[in-house]
Amino acid sequence: MNKLSISKLTSSIISTFMMFNILSLSGCEDTKDTATQNSNLSGDIIFISSEGRLSANDGAISVFKNGEKIQSLLNLGNVVQSVLVHENMLFVIISGSGEIKRFDITQNGLTEPGITISTNGSEPREMMVFNNKLYFTNWATNDIKALNLNNYLIEDFIMLEGLPEDIITDGEFLYASIPNLVKYDPGNGSSVVKIDPSSNQIIETFEVGRGPQHLVINNNVLWVSRTYYSDNFYETYFAGAKIDLISNEVTKTEYGLGVVCGGDVMIKDNKVYRTYNGGIAEVDENDLGIRSSSRIGNYSTYSVYSASVLEEKAYFGITSDYVSPDTVYVHNSSGELENYFEVEASPGDFAKWRSN
Repeated sequence: MNKLSISKLTSSIISTFMMFNILSLSGCEDTKDTATQNSNLSGDIIFISSEGRLSANDGAISVFKNGEKIQSLLNLGNVVQSVLVHENMLFVIISGSGEIKRFDITQNGLTEPGITISTNGSEPREMMVFNNKLYFTNWATNDIKALNLNNYLIEDFIMLEGLPEDIITDGEFLYASIPNLVKYDPGNGSSVVKIDPSSNQIIETFEVGRGPQHLVINNNVLWVSRTYYSDNFYETYFAGAKIDLISNEVTKTEYGLGVVCGGDVMIKDNKVYRTYNGGIAEVDENDLGIRSSSRIGNYSTYSVYSASVLEEKAYFGITSDYVSPDTVYVHNSSGELENYFEVEASPGDFAKWRSN
């Protein structure tokens, strides 16, 4: 899941272009099993993807078990965008290389070399599995494609007016955010689309305000983080929205220019949190205001490259220079720092496999 203030790839490009004259905010569950002395017999596995340096083809996956790194897959390609665990498989999107990789998962980590599926230069972004199909968003082709997990053929195409980013399901329909109308615009897209997977047709379009990015669903409400920019990218605006999936009512808010916020949104303790001021903080379910007193994490604001909550633990991907090594910090359910992992450049996404 996920998931930045503008897409992670865009943030890296903007940061490089501005030559550090501006600071562009980029925008798992617990891994430890202490019940056994033998890490080969039990223990969940955490996968952390690192995008790597732009156009350097050094994206990577770091694999952790019982708090220890057990495997590193290096030089996977250009921009390892997202990872997803489905059953006993790990799917990896490599956006710049136009590939999806699938690895089998065992107690010892990932079985190499895995399977590589070409997306023919579609620049895939985020993904989810529904009805044994891997749906994934694409920048270069302005669509959502579906990979049949029986034969690993790309079969379906859902064309969109704009560049889709995140994708999620409520168990019946698919929802995708469209933050950009053309590549690298300042967040001129403003919609979330609802798709019927039985017909591959858009059945509803929700206008949520500029720059919709990350999506989560909680208690029949679809929450949307929003980030957009001034035309010259010098000014960053943060905002949010929610869609009541029963009534289709849309509520929007603007956090304003210069508010220290972020682009990741997540669920913790059945409440919605988003990246905020070097950590994550709860979002008020009524007016969408940020409850700053609930903040977890206190990192340099512009070093938080990604954040995620899985099984009530918060993971923060931290980078200061977009080169290896970088660090992921883990906070327990009480918000206290519990562990940290050394990973490759620009940690961007997290996934967990639970042993049977």
